[in-house]
Amino acid sequence: MILQGSLIEFIDDGKFVCGLVTETGNKRLRLLGQNGRDINLPPSRIITVSKKTHSPGQGRDHLVAMLKATAETRRELAASINLQELWEMTCEEPVNEFSVGFLAELCFNGEVSDDQEAAFLRAVFADRFFFKFKNGRITVYTPEQVEQLRHQQEKEAEKKRLLESGATALNRIMAGEQVTEQQWPERGRVLAWIEEFFLFGSECAEADLVRQLLKKADLMNPNDSYHLLVRAGIWKKDENIALLKAGQPVAFSEEAASRAMSVRAGSADELLADPRRRDLRDLSIFTIDGPGTRDYDDALHVEERDNGLLVGVHITDFTHIIQPGDPLFTEARERATSIYFPEGQIPMLPESLSQGTCSLLVDQPRPAMSFLIHLANDGEVLDTTITPSVIQVRRRLTYEEVDRTIDSDRDIALLNKMCGLLRRRRLDNGALMLPFPDVNIEIQDDGEVKITLSPADTPARSLVAELMILANNTAASYLAAQEAPGLFRSQPPPHKRLVSGTNDGLQLIARQRRFLARGELSTRPKAHSGLGLSCYTTVTSPLRRFLDLAMQHQLNNLIRGQGILFSADQCRNFAASITQNLIRANTVRQQRHRYWILRYLEAQEGRTVNALVVSQGPSRINLLLTDCLLDINLPPNPAFATEPGDSVRVKIVRVNALDNILRVEW
Repeated sequence: MILQGSLIEFIDDGKFVCGLVTETGNKRLRLLGQNGRDINLPPSRIITVSKKTHSPGQGRDHLVAMLKATAETRRELAASINLQELWEMTCEEPVNEFSVGFLAELCFNGEVSDDQEAAFLRAVFADRFFFKFKNGRITVYTPEQVEQLRHQQEKEAEKKRLLESGATALNRIMAGEQVTEQQWPERGRVLAWIEEFFLFGSECAEADLVRQLLKKADLMNPNDSYHLLVRAGIWKKDENIALLKAGQPVAFSEEAASRAMSVRAGSADELLADPRRRDLRDLSIFTIDGPGTRDYDDALHVEERDNGLLVGVHITDFTHIIQPGDPLFTEARERATSIYFPEGQIPMLPESLSQGTCSLLVDQPRPAMSFLIHLANDGEVLDTTITPSVIQVRRRLTYEEVDRTIDSDRDIALLNKMCGLLRRRRLDNGALMLPFPDVNIEIQDDGEVKITLSPADTPARSLVAELMILANNTAASYLAAQEAPGLFRSQPPPHKRLVSGTNDGLQLIARQRRFLARGELSTRPKAHSGLGLSCYTTVTSPLRRFLDLAMQHQLNNLIRGQGILFSADQCRNFAASITQNLIRANTVRQQRHRYWILRYLEAQEGRTVNALVVSQGPSRINLLLTDCLLDINLPPNPAFATEPGDSVRVKIVRVNALDNILRVEW
């Protein structure tokens, strides 16, 4: 029971405070504190109560002086106590809980005064390694608990030191200084934490510590961490944040890289030791690609026949190099596709293969899967042969070169005419031709972003696309005829058909794209409405697409009479992983594409630009910025009415590529 005149102690703001009880009540005590102030306090906050009482009637100044002297005496006594010695005496006892008085007597070797007992309790609160005070009793920690507490204290001290030195280092980096590992030993570790925190926020393992560090360094703006990492040299100025967030594989595993380096291109004689490979090196085979292409996976040739043409589509053959279960096969499956960015690419396979050993380079013998398709003069398929082969590319052509010689080069002219017939057949079967211009993004040396548009349906591009469709359809038809499971691409009819077939304008094509049904990937053939074909797969880009690589293996086994390689269940598993990994890859590609367009538009901020009205409703108008083909939405303009197909001007009000912000007004 606490009486009037009792000298008590309580904790305020982490410190012990002495007080004298001047009045008692049912729920609160009135105290005179050592600082001379009157205090109302609930009894539950009292830590110690002296046995000796004092008369509250003594002068206030006298009582305050007495309280201050008592507090100082107890502070000095507490500082002289060696708790570790007392703990060593008690930690091995069969019981681990004692009264405060008992332990204080052990500490002072006999009967103790109020000041000594209170000083002992102060020491316990000051050094929490050995004892814990709770509910008026003291618990002795075990040696294991003491070790754990010491470790925790060391961690806290390290954290405090890290925050102090880290905040200073971060501020120096933001000021443009070079801070080395020698100057800041935790540099690599802390910057890695900040990188992870910027990408994943609270999911970062050290999120709380990073928040404290950034706050201490006064770097609390959302993109301060980004700019810090750029200045530290961890990231480039236009770092691909979407790629880092997605977890898309970039570097190849050591096992896959080693395997790729061990692969060498076989000589023609070595390749032809395979009795099933046909020697097609005497054919006039050529490639058609962009000027910057390095991974050549398809080549063409054509021969005139009495009743039509023999068209050859030759695809680089991986089946003798990459087997299922091979580290390279596993890597390709995880990546699903090569990803191309304006600043570079992430290949599906190591460049030593995709741009070297397995690329269809000029004058180099290469293993191929050759599709030899006999076409009648009206484009009807008369006969097909799929065979392993050895080829040697004679000519490397670009799209631009083919466009210039589309009529003068005999082989090109023959193929171009036949491709027109093939396209017409597909159109008659309901195919949708939706040639959307390519957006070419170029980053200049000074960081300026340049955008140009190029048609996707030039004669050369249309020719190559048509022949790839022909080969892919041939592969799908062969698998279907063999009743073999595969990875078949299909597409239901569009939800609404707007285009007539050819020569449709940009506005109609852009609008039609919004009514397309989602494509499907299944193990059995189904119609592909968009291509106007009864069945379809893809095998023509095994360097760039895992689906094509897997289907090349399935075809190869069947052609060689070795039966079905991948079961329906295996194909279903492939389809699931391909779908998931393609979503990831395509999301990264689309986000990066949008980033660079916004970077381009940052230079247009405050200007008006051209736009095309694609569609409109009562509350929203959908437009296409025609110099970069970016979709935007605006509310209707109260100043003038618009119609789909109208060309209008809109103002770029605010752009921030890093924050994915674009604000446009009429």
